Amino acid sequence: MIRRLRVTFIVVSLASMAAVLLVILGVVNWMNYRQVVNDADRVLDILAENNGTFPERGDPGESVGRKRRMAPPGMSPETPYESRYFTVCFGEDGTVLRTDMGRIAAVDETEAEEYARRIRQMDAARGFLNQYRYVKQDTDDGQLIIFLDCGRSLAHVRSFLGVSAAVAVTGMAAVLLLLVLLSKKAVKPYVESYEKQKRFITDAGHEIRTPLTIIDADAELIALETGENEWVEDIKKQIFRLRDLTEDLIFLSKMEENNRKAERMEFPISEVAAETAQSFQALAKLQGKTFESSIEPLLSYTGEMKSIQRLFSILLDNALKYSPEGGKITFRLEKRGRNLWVTVSNTAEPMSKEQISHLFDRFYRVDASRNSGTGGHGIGLSIARAIVNAHKGKISALSPDGKSLTIQVIL
Repeated sequence: MIRRLRVTFIVVSLASMAAVLLVILGVVNWMNYRQVVNDADRVLDILAENNGTFPERGDPGESVGRKRRMAPPGMSPETPYESRYFTVCFGEDGTVLRTDMGRIAAVDETEAEEYARRIRQMDAARGFLNQYRYVKQDTDDGQLIIFLDCGRSLAHVRSFLGVSAAVAVTGMAAVLLLLVLLSKKAVKPYVESYEKQKRFITDAGHEIRTPLTIIDADAELIALETGENEWVEDIKKQIFRLRDLTEDLIFLSKMEENNRKAERMEFPISEVAAETAQSFQALAKLQGKTFESSIEPLLSYTGEMKSIQRLFSILLDNALKYSPEGGKITFRLEKRGRNLWVTVSNTAEPMSKEQISHLFDRFYRVDASRNSGTGGHGIGLSIARAIVNAHKGKISALSPDGKSLTIQVIL
């Protein structure tokens, strides 16, 4: 249980950090990408307003006849000279009127016209085609399509994404290492409290046995002197319940010990299951309930035979107690691959997922008022889970149709 707590602590901490990093990296990379798109669109808007070229202006300091290209507002003066773009102009009938390839060398005229024809078939007025950001501009004699090469900017975006992902993975690995090293210290207060609780239950259980024995003996003496009566019977009944609860708590505490040394041996589990099922067959018939068992023969298992037998008894007793009158109980034992599957099902009143998730908690009852007369103490399934965990197995509860309860055990 302590190991499972440490694993849960590590997983939750790591998942929380991963979620935060994912959000941060996602926002940062998305903003980086949007910046590239916005810058490209600003350049394309300038080109579209000037019929596919940057505006030019005269400079008093330059010689006569020389012109200098204007930079878009807010951009570097070098932007017109750094930008790589090409344009294709179509007539109203779809024929190519002209192409301008003077500002790019990566594509030829044929490729440019092919790109432009593909864009004409799209509904979007602007977007990406491979590494080129494009915009459509209607003109008096047709349509002008302008392509801006964003390959270098997109490469920087991808590079930043890769670097940030690598840094995040490295950071996650470092955090995982720290969590593994420090998780033992983090859960130490809980472990100490849990160990004290188990020690208290065990010690208190042993101390309670003596007064219970004395009270039981005194009740017998009173019965001999005064004869049997309802008060003596009630005392004996409560002594039995308290002794049974004490034994269950001590057993549960021992099963959950981390350094517990179990004496395991191979035994015929099919025979144990059949004997247990047979003992509940008559009880189910007496209560007017249907009991069916399907046990695969000649199966063996290496473990604690008494504990496994108690596991079967707990599951069948629970199914019998909480099935309604005229209900049906099914007990199955079969081998699937390398594992043994134990399934106990019984008809039951509808239960919510939250109720089912608490079935293995100590002293939990789905309906305390309804179950008060069924006997038991509400720790049977807790003991069942402890037995399964001690054998490195898995136990789960589900209600597939909402009208029955199924407990599945994988050994």
